[in-house]
Amino acid sequence: MKRLYDMDLSGNCYKVRLLLGFLDLAYEKLPVDLTRGDNRTSSFLALNPRGEVPVLIDNDTVIWDSSAILVYLATNAADKRWYPDDALIRARIVQWMAVAGHEIQYGLAAARAVKLFGRTGDLPQLQEIGRRALALLDEQLHKTHWLAGTDPTIADIACYPYVRCAEDGGISLAPYTNIQHWFERLEALPGYRPMADTA
Repeated sequence: MKRLYDMDLSGNCYKVRLLLGFLDLAYEKLPVDLTRGDNRTSSFLALNPRGEVPVLIDNDTVIWDSSAILVYLATNAADKRWYPDDALIRARIVQWMAVAGHEIQYGLAAARAVKLFGRTGDLPQLQEIGRRALALLDEQLHKTHWLAGTDPTIADIACYPYVRCAEDGGISLAPYTNIQHWFERLEALPGYRPMADTA
């Protein structure tokens, strides 16, 4: 069985839990308490030298970084729509995963960390970066139902968690109607579970 080193409130961990749910894959969840320094133990650093969650163990294979885990799971899945074998769609997926790792991470996720967890940072600047990310997504979702193609892909999963949690960082989602409809579509998919559903 797959094992996932996970923290419930981490959007990056939630990305992996989302895909595992959509793929109906069983896994064992291994909680990592960052406040206690679980991610800095020698045993954890042997799995991920960056000391970050999530980490997926699949038999003897260890994979860290949420984007890498999404690619691994989707590539091995029977349901190929999440990472289709099409060069253009894969390129578009990578484009949106880059947005998830940059504007979304350093805007929406960072603003959330300041507001919820007391991290240091220039909140107005982080919120402005976050709003630029939301405008970019909303513009794309005005043109297409999904970010990278005609079906949901790991691009949608990579972007969704911290966009869904934008208001935790003090950023209103009210102006972004296309994003709201995207939420509805993604949350209606079989296997969807909200972040708070930690079972």
